Parts: sequence; C-alpha cells; structure tokens
Amino acid sequence: MTRAPAIRTRGVVKDFGAGGTRVRALHGIDVDVMPGELTYLVGESGSGKTTLISIIAGILYPSEGTVNVFGTEIYDLRENDLVRFRLANIGFIFQQYNLIPTLTAAENAAVPLVAAGMKRGPAVEQAAETLARLNIGDLAGRLPRQLSGGQQQRVAIARALVHQPRLVVCDEPTAALDASSGRRVMDLLRQVSVGDDRAVIIVTHDNRIFDLADRILTIEDGRIVSDASGAAHAEAALQD
Repeated sequence: MTRAPAIRTRGVVKDFGAGGTRVRALHGIDVDVMPGELTYLVGESGSGKTTLISIIAGILYPSEGTVNVFGTEIYDLRENDLVRFRLANIGFIFQQYNLIPTLTAAENAAVPLVAAGMKRGPAVEQAAETLARLNIGDLAGRLPRQLSGGQQQRVAIARALVHQPRLVVCDEPTAALDASSGRRVMDLLRQVSVGDDRAVIIVTHDNRIFDLADRILTIEDGRIVSDASGAAHAEAALQD
C-alpha cells in the first residue's frame, strides 16, 4: 500500500510586492515529504528556502498553489482554524530565537502548551523535561539575557518540540551551536522525525550534519533543482 506524503505542495508561488515592484520568490514548487523523513533544504541566501518553509508551516500565505499537511489542505482553512491546526501539529524553530525576555527558559519553552490550554505548572514541568533532553535542564530558571546564543537556540528548539508536533520545521537550528551540541540537537530531531505521522524539514548551510538527512533538496532562484539522499550529498560536499 502506497503511503501518502506527510507534506505535499503543488504549484506553490510566492510574490512579494505588486505591479512593477513585484518580486517572485518561489516559482511553482512541487514537493512531497514522506512520513518519517528528515529532509534538508539547502541553497544560497535569497534562494527562497525560508519563504518555502514558512509557507509549509502555515505562517506565510502562498500567492498561488496548495499545501497539504498530513491530509489537510491548510490554506483552505479559515484563519482561526489554521492557527489552531498549526498550534496542534506544527513546531517552528526560527533562526532568530524570538524568546520572551521576561520569561524563564522553561516558561519560554512552555508557551505552546499554555497556548493550547494546559495549566502553567504542568506545562513548565513538561518544558523543563524537554530542556533536559537538550542538555540544558539546569538552565530552566534563567532568563534569556542570562543565556549564551547557543543556549537560547536550544530553548527555542525545546519550545518547538515540547507539544510533540507532527511536523517540525527548522531554520538553521545548528547555526549557533558547536559541533557536539549541533549533533545532539540533530540526533533529537531525527528521533522526532521517525514514525508514520511525523516529519522534519530543516533549512541549513551546515555541512557537518548533511550525513544525517534522509533527503536533501537544493533550491535555486525559487526552484527545486535537485533531490538527493543525505549520504550522497555529504559525499559530494566532501569531494568539493
């Protein structure tokens, strides 16, 4: 029996501006991501990577095309329903950490749980457990200004994973991390991706982690130009 894709985009176009100032960032993107896959999206700055994952994650509306996430055409949903769907099913790791400065690390990581209706105490406790899995459990009570950039990045990752979303979308999750911490984070994201109702998509320039991907999609000028296995892509990078 053929499995349905976890994510399917068809004809996704994104324009910014209008008239003579219009810029087309994406040119009819068709992508299937299968359940259980850890998929990377690579390409030069300005190629459309972040635009594409923002559309897949339900954050940025496409100008044209459809996005299906685990059987739901997300842009057919009303705005409030899309917000609820995103909250229940999608975790987004932003390149900018976007932590709330007045909340502790555990409170920041607990935000999706509280937004979904969980009481603050149990939510913070669950968030602290997620921080511990990222090896920063001892920092749960610190404010963002008391954390290094790499520590803040791991808090942001914990926030994206705490509610056990079916789809995790990441923008440069290892950019602020040393090699050891980056591998630890990627090992956790690989664990998250395993399963018939899970998928992880990662934008990255970090060739230290290319070997961990199941697939690596390369985007140039808003178009997917290659689709290779992670092992093949890592070997090609070494040869270059």
